[in-house]
Amino acid sequence: MSISNFYQPHQYTSANGTKIIVTPIPHAKSVGISIYIKSGSRYEKHPEIAGISHFLEHICFKGTIKRPTPRDISFAIDSLGGTINAATYREMTCYYAKVANEFTYETIELLLDMVQNSLCLNEEIERERSVILEELAAVQDNPAELSSLLVDSLIWPNQPHGRDIAGNEASVSNISQETIINTYKEQYVANNAIISIAGAINSEESIALISEKIDEWKHGQPSQWIPSHSSINNRSELLTKDTGQTHINIGMNGISSVDQRRYALDLFSICLGEGMSSRLFLKLREDLGLCYDVHSYSAQLLDTGMFGIYAGVESSNIEKAVTHIRSELEKLANPLEEFELERAKSIIRSRIELSMENTRAVSSWYGALATLGQQLLSPENALDNYAKVTTKDIQNLFQEIYSPNKTFLAVVGPFETIEPFEEVLFS
Repeated sequence: MSISNFYQPHQYTSANGTKIIVTPIPHAKSVGISIYIKSGSRYEKHPEIAGISHFLEHICFKGTIKRPTPRDISFAIDSLGGTINAATYREMTCYYAKVANEFTYETIELLLDMVQNSLCLNEEIERERSVILEELAAVQDNPAELSSLLVDSLIWPNQPHGRDIAGNEASVSNISQETIINTYKEQYVANNAIISIAGAINSEESIALISEKIDEWKHGQPSQWIPSHSSINNRSELLTKDTGQTHINIGMNGISSVDQRRYALDLFSICLGEGMSSRLFLKLREDLGLCYDVHSYSAQLLDTGMFGIYAGVESSNIEKAVTHIRSELEKLANPLEEFELERAKSIIRSRIELSMENTRAVSSWYGALATLGQQLLSPENALDNYAKVTTKDIQNLFQEIYSPNKTFLAVVGPFETIEPFEEVLFS
């Protein structure tokens, strides 16, 4: 039976502008709920407020008019069972839950209360400020994550999507209660929200309930995301750190989330560096024993994107590792083997079909698309697009995004200079 036979979203827009998407899944026993707000690091206009979207996400768990203390919210969450959490991204913030269907309406009410009625009390802001600073400090102890942040800052210098979503120590230390409240009032408005629910639910009843809960939610004029611009300050950066191994991140400009070639890029990444049968894994780990972890990944935003390769290696092997990564990249001037592409298509099909058994994943699938203003493409339609990709499509895309003089290099490790590694990768 095809995926789309189960996953037909019903869409509705309330009088105050909130988009509601309800996707009944007849065989489900749970309900996934995702409330998206168009708020994230790309909406942060000045470096001085870097991390405010993430900060605000934390504060929405710290008290509302109906539930005035963090303890009240925690007790309400625990009494519902399931999972309730939130996450901030570059282009959105999501409050989400997965619960047994008997707790659907109580969970919807709780999440809506949090996003509509946060008190933003100063004592809670100060308490949470310390928590977030600890979160940032933990990143400094994670060299793999640091290398990823470094390569982002090289590809998108002096731009909000090139910064850590959580901000930095200086910005988080100085964001005021007034600024948080102003951002909350500006971004957390009815016409800037998308509510997506999937699972053991009735569409008409759910839409009626949500409409009642958001009836008094005010319409507003939220800020828009900041467009990307081409700018290169440096193509490499070294963070000298006394680490047990060296962490390498090789980046290049990618494509946007609205580019039809994103299906080719996903399949290319699987072939090159995702999983135990990928080219990078087989060469650097299985054949050469240079590393435990090597993988490729991509980030696709509304008007830009990046493609990255990460490897953690013993420090004496860094030049050898970079040499072989470059060699594997240069081999892709020739088309992939057909069997590689077919295997990648099988992997992507399994990923999507297995994830769509999760009601929270279904609510996220449609909710994220709506938040980004994209067509509500079904999982089955997406798989059809993957099926159409050819080895020539991938070769053409690769030739566009890769050349030695267009790559970026971030290194975290016990070195004083990055020049030897630049020579291997760039020359």
